[in-house]
Amino acid sequence: MITGALRQTGQLFALAAEVARAIFRRPFQFREFIEQFWFIASVTILPAALVSIPFGAVIALQVGSLTQQLGAQSFTGGASVLAVVQQASPLIVALLIAGAAGSAICADLGSRTIREELDAMEIMGVSAVQRLVVPRVLATMGVAVLLNGLVSAVGILGGYVFNVFLQDGTPGAYLSSFSALAQLPDLYISELKALIFGFIAGIVAAYRGLNPRGGPKGVGDAVNQSVVITFLLLFFVNMVMTGVYLQIVPPKGG
Repeated sequence: MITGALRQTGQLFALAAEVARAIFRRPFQFREFIEQFWFIASVTILPAALVSIPFGAVIALQVGSLTQQLGAQSFTGGASVLAVVQQASPLIVALLIAGAAGSAICADLGSRTIREELDAMEIMGVSAVQRLVVPRVLATMGVAVLLNGLVSAVGILGGYVFNVFLQDGTPGAYLSSFSALAQLPDLYISELKALIFGFIAGIVAAYRGLNPRGGPKGVGDAVNQSVVITFLLLFFVNMVMTGVYLQIVPPKGG
């Protein structure tokens, strides 16, 4: 069991390295990239916007309640915005892309695999990774980065509304604490997380789609496995990146 897990981990990293190399090869499948980008964006934009509202509201309410107990209500805005931008927004985007787009990518590649379409492509000298996997991985990365900005904006707006109208916060204090605590690297790490999370979601979905087991039932199992594996990797990578960021970038005013 351990040997099999290590073998699959090695194959996953090998696929990631192959995709990274194939990105710079020509010809680039631009049409496939546009189609996949549009599909992923169409299935994730609305759910991401709707999910980010309660996320921002819950963070604002929880942080506002805590700061009231500590007598630091003036820092509610900055603390809640940093939580949304640095943590909530990239994770929301990544989970939605993995759940909606990643499952579709895995199912599509898995069905092609069991129909032996990919084997036929390789026989004709066409790289399945360059032709099918690279455009899908780049599409997940691109949508993740752009969607992260939307989720951050909607989450901040939701937190602002709930703090001002439900917790009797003042707009001036909310905005001033945000400008006092936030800095540009907070946005940079958020976008970097979204980019890496999108890459992970695309690679895991592609790997499970290229390696289904047991025919059509194996494709369904591969879809479920890809979502679960992606979630586990996302939370682990998020913990590592957050720890490294907090050690490298000093807090503002610190």
